[in-house]
Amino acid sequence: MANSPTCDLKSLSPLQLFERVTEQGEKVRALKAGKAPKDEIDAAVRMLLSLKLSYKTTTGQDYQAGLPPKDLVLINNGTTKEEDEDLVDPWNVQTSNAKGVDYDKLIVRFGSSKIDTDLINRIERATGQKPHHFLRRGIFFSHRDMDQVLDAYENKKPFYLYTGRGPSSQAMHVGHLIPFMFTKWLQEVFDVPLVIQLTDDEKYLWKDMTIEKAYEYARENAKDIIACGFDVNKTFIFSDLDYLGTSAGFYKNIVKVQKHVTFNQVKGIFGFTDSDCIGKISFPAIQAAPSFSSSFPQIFNGKENIQCLIPCAIDQDPYFRMTRDVAPRIGQPKPALLHSVFFPALQGAQTKMSASDPNSSIFLTDTAKQIKTKINKHAFSGGRDTIEEHRKYGGNCDVDVSFMYLTFFLEDDDRLEQLKQAYTSGELLTGELKKVLIETMQPLVAAHQERRKQVTDEIVKQFMTPRKLAFEF
Repeated sequence: MANSPTCDLKSLSPLQLFERVTEQGEKVRALKAGKAPKDEIDAAVRMLLSLKLSYKTTTGQDYQAGLPPKDLVLINNGTTKEEDEDLVDPWNVQTSNAKGVDYDKLIVRFGSSKIDTDLINRIERATGQKPHHFLRRGIFFSHRDMDQVLDAYENKKPFYLYTGRGPSSQAMHVGHLIPFMFTKWLQEVFDVPLVIQLTDDEKYLWKDMTIEKAYEYARENAKDIIACGFDVNKTFIFSDLDYLGTSAGFYKNIVKVQKHVTFNQVKGIFGFTDSDCIGKISFPAIQAAPSFSSSFPQIFNGKENIQCLIPCAIDQDPYFRMTRDVAPRIGQPKPALLHSVFFPALQGAQTKMSASDPNSSIFLTDTAKQIKTKINKHAFSGGRDTIEEHRKYGGNCDVDVSFMYLTFFLEDDDRLEQLKQAYTSGELLTGELKKVLIETMQPLVAAHQERRKQVTDEIVKQFMTPRKLAFEF
């Protein structure tokens, strides 16, 4: 029996070994802090050293806290060609596959857990609500510790939601709505507080824009976020450029994270180089800080032990892998995460969209005519070259952007399945499928524009003023 743990380690992937070493290190610290018996501490330390040795043997790298294996963001699609690898990080998403990123392999590489039927059913039992179609269709496909959040909720323990937006342009596109639509549903079914971070500081550091322009974009984007229907009594939206200077709790958590992450670690996680400005190197700690309830003493009455749940796209996960590694060392609970797939560009699923390319997506400022033109002209088709071939062989929903968009925005499951069957069989032509998408997107964007018109500067100020929300802690 004594040899079984070592034998088991041989079957683990580099990332699984990394997670095991991290967990064992936390166990050793907890035993020492709790003044456990010496033989128990010694046994835990021996296991930690064994795990570190296995990690080095497997990866050729010494274990470093917060610095996962170097190949973590490369997902090989079953080939040996370098150009066939998926690249995923907070700033780039690249794949040569017309179907998009291979998310099953991404789960393995990132070491997260698949959102399976059991978890979806448990969410339904806990909330008493039909699961959101983003869950039913695998749009939110991966998680970290969602089971722990449900444990807490079922035991009447509080948690809160945290998501964000990097305001890189004045106009948001429909893909930017995905995390906010889902977060709004989560807030409603669980009835919990929500904090929304606008990383205007990040955009100033990364983009060629003035600090005033970054702040202006943040406030404009806040209007689009508010127009999603959030409750001002339960939601706090904040600009980093504003809030960091007014919250001692927020800044203290930033400094705590900064102390526990080395320059070498952030280079490994985020790919920073020696020529990057020091603002970029320190920024990950700013995105980490809202994961801790003590960053918002006005909301949580100074309590530091309230767990956070973060709905976000999978490309943001590196920030929160770092955060989860640091959290136990600064006495904070690890944030839990729900990861979404990437929203495809109109030209195809090979890349995520760019706010700087007006034809890469449908923007929330687009007119009905612009929406129709963009879909008809730019939406990548999974149809055949001729009508005759299409009728005979059918279309490919896996690569057809119009169908992909409908999986996000057409809520009727039966209708979506009917369209899939008709397109796959060749009964429905590409132009007809695009027409369905146009008829879905035009009223959705128009309704959003109407709600946004009602969002005044005074309403924005209410959402962005630090204050107590409608919860007792």
